[in-house]
Amino acid sequence: MKVDKRLFRALAQFWNPAYSCFTFGNIDLVPTIEEYVVLLRCSKILVDKVYSKVVNAPTFLRRLMNIAGISEQWVTGRIKQMGDSKCIPWKILKDLILAHPNARKKVDIFALSIYGLVVFPKILGHVDEAATDLFDRLEKRVTPSRQFWQKPSGH
Repeated sequence: MKVDKRLFRALAQFWNPAYSCFTFGNIDLVPTIEEYVVLLRCSKILVDKVYSKVVNAPTFLRRLMNIAGISEQWVTGRIKQMGDSKCIPWKILKDLILAHPNARKKVDIFALSIYGLVVFPKILGHVDEAATDLFDRLEKRVTPSRQFWQKPSGH
């Protein structure tokens, strides 16, 4: 891979080693992978692992079932197709958080909701496939690829 040295130097001037992120004036970019690991309480991830892609990744339906620990029938009845994405409304996830008997699953669903609504907001008020895909990869200890850190289309 050929590196543009001028572009690299320009980018390097914005790196803030104290915060381990890029800083533009008073604006810091999104948290680092290490910060996501802490936020998600996922100590198993290997932050030094090379970026990779998962082969045969589970469907949105399967990922939601695994994260929330709920049945296929329950998930199927609540998934919506909006444009080119499958998603689940925040209200449904909020109700599930309040009613779920498993405290760990409540935390997982809440963290998923934050990622879907704040970090990867594609459809207002909904959590889409990108957020569930991130959770699935973290659980399998696969470092997220560049696609997660790119701005969603339409923003």
